[in-house]
Amino acid sequence: LLAAACDDGPQQAAGSPPPPPQVDVAKPVVKDIVEYDDYTGRFEASESVEVRARVSGYLDKVYFTDGQMVKQGDILFTIDKRPFQNALDQARANLETAKSNLAFTEADLARGQQLLRERTISEQVFQQRSQAHRNAQAAVAANEAQVRQAELDLEFTDLKAPIPGRIGDRRLSPGNLVTGGTGGSTTLLATIVSTDPIRFEFTFDEASLLRYERLARDGSTDIAGRGQTTVRLKLLDERSFAHIGRMDFVDNVIERSTGTIRGRAQFSNADGLFTPGMFARVQVAGTAPYEALLVPDVAIGTEQARKFVLVVGADNTVRQKYVILGDAVDGLRVIKQGLAADD
Repeated sequence: LLAAACDDGPQQAAGSPPPPPQVDVAKPVVKDIVEYDDYTGRFEASESVEVRARVSGYLDKVYFTDGQMVKQGDILFTIDKRPFQNALDQARANLETAKSNLAFTEADLARGQQLLRERTISEQVFQQRSQAHRNAQAAVAANEAQVRQAELDLEFTDLKAPIPGRIGDRRLSPGNLVTGGTGGSTTLLATIVSTDPIRFEFTFDEASLLRYERLARDGSTDIAGRGQTTVRLKLLDERSFAHIGRMDFVDNVIERSTGTIRGRAQFSNADGLFTPGMFARVQVAGTAPYEALLVPDVAIGTEQARKFVLVVGADNTVRQKYVILGDAVDGLRVIKQGLAADD
C-alpha cells in the first residue's frame, strides 16, 4: 500500500487543471410581441336540438345509426301514417260536401234575387237564402282548414333533422308509443348537436375585462376581449396553441359570487376533432404589441427566489444580472427588467 501511494504522488503533481469550458455568447433577441392571458374552458355546440314528435302514434321506422352525422332535412323517424292518412281522406271528403252545399246555396241565392225583383218571394225568405249561402262559405273555409291540418299531421309523421350535426342514440325502438304535441310530456326520441363551427366557453376575471376595455378605447390596438378578437387554443394532449378562433360574445353581466364574466369563442371544426364538453386551454391577447428582449430559457439561472443571467463585461469577465421574467414566446423567454439590448 505504501509503495502504491508513493507511485501515485508524482502523477498527480504532474497533472494540469482542465481547460475552461467553452460557452456560447449572444445578445438578446429584440422582437415585437403580444402577451397572452391563459384561460380554461369547455366546448359547447353552437346549436342543440331535442327531437320530439308533433303528433302521437306508434313508432314505425328508424332511419339512422346511433352517433352518425346527419344533414338538415334527413328523415330520422317515421310514425305509423295510416291513421293520419284516414283523417286526411275524411277531411277531404267533408270539404267536397261543403263545396257541393256552397254551390247549391249560390244557385239558390241567384234564383232568390230574381224572384225578389219579381215580388214572388218575401224579403225574409231572401235573407234566409243569403244566410244559408254565408254559412256554406264558412263551412268550406272550416273544412279547408281541417284538410290543411290533416296534411300537416300526416307530414309530421316523418321526423326530419332540423339542423346538420351529430345525432345521439335513439331513445325508443320501433313499436313503442310516441307521445307528441307541444306540451311538457312529449317523448324525447334523440338529440342532435352541431359540430362545425363549434363554440368554446370560458370565464375571466373583472380586472382582465377592464384591461381589455381600456386597450380597446386606447385605439392603438384592436384587442377588445369581445367582438372579433383572435384567440388561440390547445387541447390536453397538445404542446402548442395551434388552433385559431375568434371571440364572438362576452356576457353583459359579471357574476357577483365569483367576480368573473363569461366569454365565448368560435372555432372551425371541419375535421370533427372538437367535441362538445371537451376541456381545453385558450389564450387571449392581453397587451398591445410592444418591443421585448428575449433569451433562451437555458441561459436563465436561479438563486433562491431570484432569476439571473450571466453577462459578459467589456473586460471579458462574467457577472450576474438579476432579471424579471415574462412569458415564453417561440421557445424564448421574455425579460421584462434587468437586461439591456446590447448585453
